[in-house]
Amino acid sequence: MDQQMEAPELRAFLEALNRGEVLTGTVAAIERFGVFVALDDGPGHPVFPGAGFISMAELSWVRFDAPDDVVAVGERVSCEFLQFDTYNMEARLSLKALRPDPLRAFADRMPVGRELRGTVEKVLSVGAFVDLGEGLLGLVPFREVNGYPAAGRPEDFGEGEEVSVVVTHIERPTRRILLSGPRGTS
Repeated sequence: MDQQMEAPELRAFLEALNRGEVLTGTVAAIERFGVFVALDDGPGHPVFPGAGFISMAELSWVRFDAPDDVVAVGERVSCEFLQFDTYNMEARLSLKALRPDPLRAFADRMPVGRELRGTVEKVLSVGAFVDLGEGLLGLVPFREVNGYPAAGRPEDFGEGEEVSVVVTHIERPTRRILLSGPRGTS
């Protein structure tokens, strides 16, 4: 279906938006792949419940299981405009762009070498994922990761267990926190 022909007002509205612009609206529908937002300004969408769309990756800085863990239908939201999706005739939006990034705050206050406590969330063959609070997970690798040596052993971790870990590296671009195991074991 050629939505462009059916929605010239919507196309004109979306083409006039600028990256970084803040748009407000109401959550119109929540799907497993993202959230539709009925924007306050501009026309409605001829097919979708809203002319704005927030992908799963743009909902929150912290981990979540489902979009309705972050927003609810009928909730008012402010989002940053990312781009005009010409195929779907919608405004791609980011909810997280207008919220503080907990990884940045963690990295600013948590120097490498600092010991802290966390709860083991999951133990996999690659390593143990430790919940550090604020929705952040750190990895205690059981084998080398990007040149960083193994920093723990599987037998040192049980899911749900509280452990002492040491921050060994924070990769801001990849949003990865590497840790060493309890009491510096390796």
